Amino acid sequence: MKRISRGFAVSATTVALLAACGSPTPAAKGDLDRIITQGTVRVCSTGDYRPFTYDDTQGWSGLDIEMAQDLAEKLGVKLDLIQTSWATMLSDLGARCDMAMGGITITLDRAKHARYSSPYLSDGKAAAIRCSDRSTFQNLADIDRPGVRVVVNSGGTNAEFDVANIHHATIVNYPDNNTIFDQVSGNKADAMITDASEIRWQIRQNPQLCGAGLDHPFTFEQKAYLIPDGSPALQQWTNQWLNIAQHAGTYAHIAQKWLGDVGQP
Repeated sequence: MKRISRGFAVSATTVALLAACGSPTPAAKGDLDRIITQGTVRVCSTGDYRPFTYDDTQGWSGLDIEMAQDLAEKLGVKLDLIQTSWATMLSDLGARCDMAMGGITITLDRAKHARYSSPYLSDGKAAAIRCSDRSTFQNLADIDRPGVRVVVNSGGTNAEFDVANIHHATIVNYPDNNTIFDQVSGNKADAMITDASEIRWQIRQNPQLCGAGLDHPFTFEQKAYLIPDGSPALQQWTNQWLNIAQHAGTYAHIAQKWLGDVGQP
């Protein structure tokens, strides 16, 4: 029987190690290569969270919709926007879409199931209230009192916050995130707790609405883009694209249009 020399065995091991440390394997590059090959990147978005994402009869709009368009352009592929919901986003990710964009908050629970891009905006929970109630609701303790109605759309971080922090006020579930602020201005609810960035945009649209906690949010949060867990190459490419967009002025130009000011991660 022919024997394999020790020297050959060592060389084979070395080759294997070098291969493992070299270029990403086809499996690791899979999603990114597939997107480029098929010529389309599928982006899930809820379409109900202005100023980041909105879908109506006029089509898609928002800060992250324009960022998604730039991402697709830099990839050299077409953009396919796919409607999702906050409750189904994680299950849609990787199945119906290649990534998710649209004011998505980084949470430890979501991080158990998916990857995030680098953060692009700092944020935090605050409350939308009627301007006539500014002296009544100045902080979270003022809101969390018996008789106060806190309206919320289920399935996202707003609902998680309310369940964890609202103990005395009444939580009122409302199914349509596009019209939920009308519940406050129409006196059908007293407060809507959501991200300060969304509230700042909403109060510019509706002079009856004001904010509580805008300058000192109830929480610290960051927003980022959501990527399937088994997509390291796509995550790396997205981070490099986002870094260039932030330093080349692309993000600042788009954010100024929708936020009025560019937040820092």
